[in-house]
Amino acid sequence: MKRTATAHWKGDLKGGQGEISTQSTVLNQTQYSFNTRFADGVGTNPEELLGASHAGCFTMALSAALAQAGFTAGDLETKATVELDTAGGPKIASITLQLKASVIEGVSEEQFKTIANGAKENCPISRALAATPISLEVTYQ
Repeated sequence: MKRTATAHWKGDLKGGQGEISTQSTVLNQTQYSFNTRFADGVGTNPEELLGASHAGCFTMALSAALAQAGFTAGDLETKATVELDTAGGPKIASITLQLKASVIEGVSEEQFKTIANGAKENCPISRALAATPISLEVTYQ
């Protein structure tokens, strides 16, 4: 299975602008620019998109891991915070996954956290980002 996305850019870094599109057309010529990346401009940016993909991938992986352990996932909500460090040249410094989950019958908080950590380690996006520190904060309510 392959998925595609395209980016188009015109101009210099600070004054230029671009558009990002995805094969599914969920993003269709979505604006991105220096301001959307490093300030508060209207549009998206690579770090935001990376966070969205990581949150989505991890949450699906957790649902699959729970099913594999014989449980049905309740409400799972993940927020991914991608930290861009610009000192010494831009780089992704870390990613924090913040998971809020409803209690699942028969699963202790400790067992749930073990399953969630396994999902964090094994989702495809986490694996692709193995060189980046990724932390997981769990609220199990």
